[in-house]
Amino acid sequence: MGSTRLPGKVLIDLGGESVLSRVVRRLRQATLIDEIVVATTISAADNAIVSECRRFSVAVFRGEENDVLDRYYHAARWVGADAVVRITSDCPLIDAEVTDNTIREFLSCSPDYASNALQRTYPRGLDTEVVTRQALTRAWQEARFSYQRAHVTPYIYENPNSFYILAVRGEVDYSDYRWTLDTPEDLAFIRAICERMGNDDGFSWRDVLALLQREPELTELNREVRQKALQEG
Repeated sequence: MGSTRLPGKVLIDLGGESVLSRVVRRLRQATLIDEIVVATTISAADNAIVSECRRFSVAVFRGEENDVLDRYYHAARWVGADAVVRITSDCPLIDAEVTDNTIREFLSCSPDYASNALQRTYPRGLDTEVVTRQALTRAWQEARFSYQRAHVTPYIYENPNSFYILAVRGEVDYSDYRWTLDTPEDLAFIRAICERMGNDDGFSWRDVLALLQREPELTELNREVRQKALQEG
């Protein structure tokens, strides 16, 4: 709820459902995820997130607000996860096929960490990371910089000599597309996409690509948005 550029963004209405609900509903279509857990904070402002999670029956874990790595570590312990699939809640166009593909590569190659965002070919907003419990534990123990704690995985991918890291790439480079939610301009873009899809969660990322090929002017809605750097607040 504490987003600086779009306060309360995870509970903003998106075609009759909250952004958070859209994320969870779309991830429930994935075949390789055993359990979904919303890892929110102990801040009173996030009581609203807990209430929303109860509404659509998803597990919720509450932990540190600024030390998100600590929150993830304890959430993984709480649920007994062997590996954690990290999806951020500002990705309401997240796609089960893309997420499953990243998990499939992780299971096939057995790295410590796999991500489709290290060498970006997918649109920003379909980011999927998979990390072993052991690697997450090491990061929790060893990460010292605040941005490494706030963004969970930088300590791992910044140390390729210490971890086996797998970059998952698509066949075509669509990395110029921005489908994540961080600003009012992003919200206008995502609402336009969802409206054209009938505010249903059954559409795929390929459907969005086809829509943008038909209506390329939609990308102008958030073209000027600059992605925040890891060190920024």
